[in-house]
Amino acid sequence: MNYSYRKAVSTDYATICAFPKDSTEVFFMSPKLEYPLTSEQLEQAAQGRDKQTVILNEHDQVIGYANLYYQQEQELYWLGNVIISPDYRGKGAAEYLIHTMLAAAKEDLQLHELHLVCHNVNTKGMLLYSRLGFKPYEIVKRTGPQETTIAGIFMKIELT
Repeated sequence: MNYSYRKAVSTDYATICAFPKDSTEVFFMSPKLEYPLTSEQLEQAAQGRDKQTVILNEHDQVIGYANLYYQQEQELYWLGNVIISPDYRGKGAAEYLIHTMLAAAKEDLQLHELHLVCHNVNTKGMLLYSRLGFKPYEIVKRTGPQETTIAGIFMKIELT
């Protein structure tokens, strides 16, 4: 499939909000978001974030979203709010999106590493990030959807 990308704009949020199929997928995007996801929630979550990016299919329809954010107390940049349309999962869209975000982190922001948190119950995400070169370095106990106990797995990649 041929994908492209561009900067996300506020009119994209309604489309992006339809991607998570349930509360668990919204949680994977961000534990601070609630299901059903709304444009207002997403716009508020995106405030202060860098490189808000959408990927597009061959018809210029939005099929994925992610951004980068800086946590000042840790002095680290993080990949966040990653989501792909259900119709494009397993078709290389997530890999394209992550590669796009890695390039932006390295080339535009001059970063040497990028971090993320993936939850142990997100097996597909864990396998994707690992395949793309992210390495786990810390595990923390978190409260997941439906008040379950899950592991937040901190991962990072060196941008060389």
